[in-house]
Amino acid sequence: MNKSDQKNTRKLQGVVVKAKMKKTLVVAVDRQKQHPKYRKRYLVTKLYHVHDELGKFKEDDAVVFEECRPLSRTKRWRVVYPKAK
Repeated sequence: MNKSDQKNTRKLQGVVVKAKMKKTLVVAVDRQKQHPKYRKRYLVTKLYHVHDELGKFKEDDAVVFEECRPLSRTKRWRVVYPKAK
């Protein structure tokens, strides 16, 4: 597969906040934002619903996930599992 064949999918990493649904995680992603006038940096947290096919992750686990096609009304992200050696 060439570089031109690959899709540029967004990948994010965050911490699992909720893992009570079947095959769905709620992941919090923190990023720093800067105020336009005062230049103070502050923390912004956004929650994402992420598809977890294998049900491996529990609360407080670090997760890497990528964008995918819509899986439900709120899920547009899928977990990237580390490759087994």
